Amino acid sequence: MTRRYMGMDVFSRTFLPAAAEAGVAIPIVSRHMPVFRRCVAPDDVTVLVTRCLRPDRALQGEFLLLLTYRRLVVTQQTRVLHRLRLHLNTDLRDLGNVTWNADPRAGSVELAATAVDGVRERFHMKVGQPKQVWHLDALLTHAFRRRLPTAPAGPMPQPPAATTPQTTRRLSPAAAY
Repeated sequence: MTRRYMGMDVFSRTFLPAAAEAGVAIPIVSRHMPVFRRCVAPDDVTVLVTRCLRPDRALQGEFLLLLTYRRLVVTQQTRVLHRLRLHLNTDLRDLGNVTWNADPRAGSVELAATAVDGVRERFHMKVGQPKQVWHLDALLTHAFRRRLPTAPAGPMPQPPAATTPQTTRRLSPAAAY
């Protein structure tokens, strides 16, 4: 291990570059980091860190979404008092009906998933350029497709649909042309 990374775990080494890539300011990263540390294992690899809003509750304030290969963690900072709270902390295996809609014209991606308690969570991520939209789409595909088991050769009985988490990627109508 090089001297530069001594004392830094996998999560720290991957979280900071992912936050910088998303353009999340250092003060925001520093403020949310203690909450993320309590939720994520030190050997978890960060896939995505981004700011987001909940389209159904736009006045609740801003959220910061952290996606690793194992967990989805979302923190919220309230608008008025700027208090920080944990909104969602779940294992990816516990999410059902995971979908995302990449809209390059609007420069955004909307992620939706059903949590283990049955609540449908929706997060709107504004990223700007179409190239960034496709990059975010690729990251989500990589993270959520990776957890689905690959079928061995030959016929295999399928489990009931109710127990199989679904993952769907939808493009906006504008992206189809």
